[in-house]
Amino acid sequence: MLNYRSAHADELTKVDALDNSFTTDSVIVVTASDDGFRLRTVRVSPPLRKVYPDDEDEDDRPRETVVAQDGAELCGAITFAYEEWNRRLFIADVRVSPGRRGQGIGGGLMDRALARGRELGARTAWLEVTSVNAPAIQAYRRMGFTVCGLDTTLYRGTASEGETALFMSRALT
Repeated sequence: MLNYRSAHADELTKVDALDNSFTTDSVIVVTASDDGFRLRTVRVSPPLRKVYPDDEDEDDRPRETVVAQDGAELCGAITFAYEEWNRRLFIADVRVSPGRRGQGIGGGLMDRALARGRELGARTAWLEVTSVNAPAIQAYRRMGFTVCGLDTTLYRGTASEGETALFMSRALT
C-alpha cells in the first residue's frame, strides 16, 4: 500500500538518487517573433532520452520534501518551498521511479504539496520545466498548471543548452 509522508533528513540522499531521467517521442518547440512566442508539440525520431546532471546551482531556500513509499520501496518524491513575499509555492523537484510512472504517484505527491502550500497561505503554485520534457508538461497540465512564461536563455552554458525553460503555475485559492 502506498504511503505519503514527510521525508526524514536521512532519506534525502535516497530522494536525490531516484532516477528522474525520461524518454519522449515529442518535445515542445518554442519559436520567437517580434509579436511573442509560439509553442508547439513536435514528434522526434528516434525518441529523445534525457538524463539530468546533478543540480548545478541549488539555491538555499528552506525546502520540504514529501515521499511516496510502498513497503520498503521509495517510489517518488516532491520537493517544494514556500515563498512568503509573494505567497507562492515553488515546486523545486518531482521524481517518480521509472517503473512506477503512470500510476498516479506524481499526482498524489503534487496533491500533498499543494495542500501544504494552502496550509502555509500560498495563493499560487509555480514550477519550471524544460521544453523537451513533454511527458512532464502533459502531466502538469492534467494537474491544472498552465504555461505562464518562458526563458530562452536560462540553460545557456549548461548541459541543457538549446532547451527553453517553461514556467507553469496554477491558482491555489
